[in-house]
Amino acid sequence: MTEDQQRILKARAQALAQEPVAQATEAMIEVVEFSLATERYAIEISFVREVFPFKELTPVPCTPPFYTGIVNVRGRLIPVVDLKKFFDLPANGLQDLHKVIILHSAEMDLGILADDVGGVRSVSVSQLQAALPTLSGIGQEYLRGVTGDRLVVLDAERILGDPKIVVHEEIEK
Repeated sequence: MTEDQQRILKARAQALAQEPVAQATEAMIEVVEFSLATERYAIEISFVREVFPFKELTPVPCTPPFYTGIVNVRGRLIPVVDLKKFFDLPANGLQDLHKVIILHSAEMDLGILADDVGGVRSVSVSQLQAALPTLSGIGQEYLRGVTGDRLVVLDAERILGDPKIVVHEEIEK
């Protein structure tokens, strides 16, 4: 073996003996993707309790227009909100294909209507961009960001914590 070959082999051995540099892991969130009107939205899966087909809905009087009513989910009454009305998006009308996504926080459970549910995917937090100016109706306070492929990631914590969602109407006796 020549001196150059020995030097090359020694350099390779030293490089391989180095401790691997820990790769910085990119922060990712798992989201449930769904559609409203003509746009694609997502909500962090840690807030999603379940998804089920839209069935029987009982309207509730004296609630804001974005409340569609309540549903009975295994003996629990869950209020259902139409985000299209809450965000002033174009309405397509209710169809048989609608799904209800049950969101959960420590304070409340809330159902939101979706035209369709696309599934679960991972989104890089670092690649979330600020909302597009063409995104109508949705205020910045309800957004985590928008992905490069125009998936709008909603902030479930803000939605569930919004005082407009909670109805506190007292009935006089």
